[in-house]
Amino acid sequence: QVQFVESGGGLVQPGGSLRLSCAASGSIRSIVAMAWYRQAPGKQREPVAAITNSGATSYADSVKGRFTISRDNAKNTVSLQMNSLKPEDTAVYYCNVRKIDWAGATDYWGQGTQVTVSS
Repeated sequence: QVQFVESGGGLVQPGGSLRLSCAASGSIRSIVAMAWYRQAPGKQREPVAAITNSGATSYADSVKGRFTISRDNAKNTVSLQMNSLKPEDTAVYYCNVRKIDWAGATDYWGQGTQVTVSS
């Protein structure tokens, strides 16, 4: 089992910035990637950014150039720096951890943190 502590969500005006953080604990052995997803009301959960243990990153087209994902493997943490925020970024943001071991791949999810971008 993996537990999460997520922080950094809140209300911000368009053009503002927020930084989300997620710390994983518990059964953290064999974590190979960490990511952020988001889900807006009435929409499906979608990937925002991901980073592997080797440092390879990927981003959704809608956030490229504005968001930056980073991680500290020693502390099992992942962060998402969000700049130039837009109203369409409003969503619940979820921390995701992927583990791969002898049993295969398993995804674990944080409880989510609300990000609201509004004037």
